Amino acid sequence: MLYPQPMTRLINELSRLPGVGPKTAQRLAFHILTLSEDEVSKMAEALLDAKNKITFCSICGHLTEISPCAICVNEGRDRSLLCVVEEPKDVIAMERTRVYKGLYHVLGGALSPLEGIGPEELKIKELLQRASEKHFQEIIIATDPNVEGEATALYLGKLLRPMGYKVTRLARGLPVGGDLEYADEITLGKAFEGRIEL
Repeated sequence: MLYPQPMTRLINELSRLPGVGPKTAQRLAFHILTLSEDEVSKMAEALLDAKNKITFCSICGHLTEISPCAICVNEGRDRSLLCVVEEPKDVIAMERTRVYKGLYHVLGGALSPLEGIGPEELKIKELLQRASEKHFQEIIIATDPNVEGEATALYLGKLLRPMGYKVTRLARGLPVGGDLEYADEITLGKAFEGRIEL
């Protein structure tokens, strides 16, 4: 049975979201139909509000309402450290740890030739510009530990080291609370490489 045109359109629009397939889009659409008109209006307003008011920081590329963002203008941050991440959500994850107190640079993704994402599609030129204008004691590459993230980290290291920077990569290995028997070979290998002295 075919859905009425407005329902089909809603399912199609929802399925365009990342990670949302046709079945999930259908479930979401049915859920939205059970909401009151006021709840749907609030949802639509939240979408438009986010789209209209959120921008990217002119310095680091993080999400913000006012540019530069609160992190970049915070004089209490350690301005000798720069952490390079792929996406704004990575900044949020780092901030949640309450461990890192330096500045950030958001690339806007990772190198992925198969998907047509090269250095020109990322904010690498902006990173090099920041690095040439300011002297950081350390630039930390915090890209994802996957093929694209590793390629991006290696590429950035080759560009930043000749500029005289100490370039580091976040340690990788076993998760806290994990069991050795469930770890794959690559994770165990990285854990051995990143071991520390007790």
